[in-house]
Amino acid sequence: MTNTDHMHSALPHKGWYARNEISVTPWLFLIPAMLMFALYVIWPISQSFYTSFFEWDGLSEAEYIGLANYEKLLTRDRAFNISIWNNAKWLVFYLLAIPCGLFIALFLNQTVPGIRLYKSLFFFPFVISQIVVGLVFTWFYDPTFGLFNGIIGVLGFAPVNVLGDPKLATYGIIIAGLWPQTAYCMILYLTGLNAVDPEQIEAARLDGAKGLKMLWYVILPQLRPATFIAFVVTVIGALRSFDLISIMTNGGPFGSTRVLSYYMFEKSLSEYGFKMGYGAAIAVILFLIMLLFIGYFLFRMYQDEKAGH
Repeated sequence: MTNTDHMHSALPHKGWYARNEISVTPWLFLIPAMLMFALYVIWPISQSFYTSFFEWDGLSEAEYIGLANYEKLLTRDRAFNISIWNNAKWLVFYLLAIPCGLFIALFLNQTVPGIRLYKSLFFFPFVISQIVVGLVFTWFYDPTFGLFNGIIGVLGFAPVNVLGDPKLATYGIIIAGLWPQTAYCMILYLTGLNAVDPEQIEAARLDGAKGLKMLWYVILPQLRPATFIAFVVTVIGALRSFDLISIMTNGGPFGSTRVLSYYMFEKSLSEYGFKMGYGAAIAVILFLIMLLFIGYFLFRMYQDEKAGH
């Protein structure tokens, strides 16, 4: 036996994990998260799809009815049409939180006296519960002692029962929702502004860029990740709006403030009856709408990144 053979025999034999440690270790960290995601996200979604093909009250035996729940929703359910239309309003107006959050973040990203106090005031809506927000704005809109009617009374207008008017109630709730959502977008953009490359800004200044040109061509491209997160969270927040509606109007007046998530609750779990299959069909449609918006935005971001490279 040669000296080389003696050396090889003396070296300890490496096990399978030791030989594949670099490639296996990341999966050991990912697998628990993937299992949790499958259990708490994928499984409920698949269950909703499955349940939507049945007529089921949650207790008795489920009866397979095919696409009957979807046929009724899309052709014969006026409350569903109102809910879809209200969700469209939420989507359009709730997205105003993104530019509002951006401009507040640009204002707060300054070194001026008292800026910490201003930041604290703008952070405040983000840390309070949506239930508290709903109660605050319910009192704010109250036609007898609310601050809103006090303000418009000073301006010479008659009192308005915002939450009691079917034409105004949805917009009143959306404004209440914009308060904390704008604060959330502001925090995202403040974080993004801290990561903006100062050398690019200085180079742009030397080239004569300032004001809106600086914002559009230099700062906003670097805030694209923050904008993506703000868009996704805002769209999800608009489509799953439930708590403010429940607190402020309970779906009224006359069902005029219903959205898909609240209508799903009414059909599945409220005093109107336990129609689990019908509620699951509403949940599926809500999920597909959400997937469509977020998928489109992801595709646009991918196209922009591809064009940039």
